[in-house]
Amino acid sequence: MIGAVAHRPSGTDASSRTRGAPGRPDDRRILAPGVVIDGATKRFGAKTALDDVSLTIEPGSFLVLLGPSGSGKTTLLRCLAGIERLSAGRIAIGDRLVADGERHHVAPERRDLSMVFQDYALWPHLTAEQNIAFAIARLRLPKSEAARRSRELLGRVGLAGLGERFPNELSGGEQQRVSLARALAAGTGLLLFDEPLSNLDAGLREGLRVEIATLAREAAATSIYITHDQAEAFALADRIGVLHGGRLVQLGTPEDVYLRPVSAFVAQFTGLAGALRASTEGPTGPNQVRVRLDAVDAHAVAVAPAARDAAAGTPGRLMLRHAAVRLAPPSESGIVARIADTAFRGRGYDHAVELPWGDRLVGIHDERRWSRGDTVCLSLDPAACFFFPDDPPPHGAESRSAAVSPAPDRPWPGPQAS
Repeated sequence: MIGAVAHRPSGTDASSRTRGAPGRPDDRRILAPGVVIDGATKRFGAKTALDDVSLTIEPGSFLVLLGPSGSGKTTLLRCLAGIERLSAGRIAIGDRLVADGERHHVAPERRDLSMVFQDYALWPHLTAEQNIAFAIARLRLPKSEAARRSRELLGRVGLAGLGERFPNELSGGEQQRVSLARALAAGTGLLLFDEPLSNLDAGLREGLRVEIATLAREAAATSIYITHDQAEAFALADRIGVLHGGRLVQLGTPEDVYLRPVSAFVAQFTGLAGALRASTEGPTGPNQVRVRLDAVDAHAVAVAPAARDAAAGTPGRLMLRHAAVRLAPPSESGIVARIADTAFRGRGYDHAVELPWGDRLVGIHDERRWSRGDTVCLSLDPAACFFFPDDPPPHGAESRSAAVSPAPDRPWPGPQAS
């Protein structure tokens, strides 16, 4: 069962892998494998779920694959785990080639990895401590030591004293903590997370997210985590890979993805206040273009867009991050708008703003509470605005801009099949 344990590769015994409990000094960082994915393609009949995805994950790093339903993120994780076979492309974990199209496929239990599922996947007839001990059994430790480690891991995930409970006696959050402890107990250097927080209440998600981030890094494991929640991705990741339609459209740090989206899709999926029709007036500097809002003849804004080479007069959308919009009392400058809704958020207020021509901007934060129906003036911060032309990029342009898709004749950077 991959959620509990994957078998050790042949030629490696327990004595050569000195993995202690999380937080204990040992050589785990050296043993955490890198992962190379090259041209990964997966077809289900006529449907292509993964389309030529390539990326390299450094040992000990935390990668989040972010995308909507149907983007290919789950399929990619399942191919990496060995649950699905690639139609084309290659995957290497450390120095082992584990997949080479349909020609070579290493079974899940031989890939030396652990997986945390969104539905917990605990053995219902085993207690919490026994579920963890099942994973520890691969290390061939004495029973007393295995029991000690199980109890220690239960304590690390905040479940000390609950080891004798069965899964049906635990809450959803407690079951997912057992699942996390079991994955860490297996002593593998590669952890896969299949939307582990999606079934939990909002109040539990944040606490468990912090624990996942902390424990995975304490274990110095290479971690790959999938989610459709951009806030979760930005909070967890060293790097984020954004998937859309089976393709990897951007790969970078959370800051890169948020501040420099390569496409309208990436900008929209990672959080916008809204998008306004606009057209370009021409460049104003090396990385800026001036755009004019279609509905407000007198209002123009200089932005650092993804499409800075767009010719003057190019129509498109001006996309606004929440931080781009500032509210002020009515004045002669700025865009006049009306407050449509106000929501208290503890740290201040989020506002929905209705523009005179019918567009609406949401999630506009201000420490001041503006009342519904108030007239305000909006000013725009160019640093949080992006302009994208209407014409979509040619097929594959997004992946090329992410600098991750290989040329067809690029040498395979990973190991060969043994």
